[in-house]
Amino acid sequence: MARAFLKHMKKYQYIPSGVCSRLMEIGIDDDGRIASLEVTGGCHGNLQGIGALLRGMKATEAIERLRGIRCGAKATSCPDQIAAALTQITQQ
Repeated sequence: MARAFLKHMKKYQYIPSGVCSRLMEIGIDDDGRIASLEVTGGCHGNLQGIGALLRGMKATEAIERLRGIRCGAKATSCPDQIAAALTQITQQ
């Protein structure tokens, strides 16, 4: 019988700035991969889609892909704020 190994996940909370979303909760597993992403506020459907696409991705890769994305005339966006949160998490 094969043994299943459970990965541990640590959850982080991040308060974004300059966007409609108010709170980001990100779960990172032992391998540095995104296990979960929940965003309060913002464009719910779009952020659920982003969360689904990021699940299983290395946090460092997500940072590279999302950093610098802007929302209209704003200097940032929800994806850019996710990158900021992941940057803060990976530097801990």
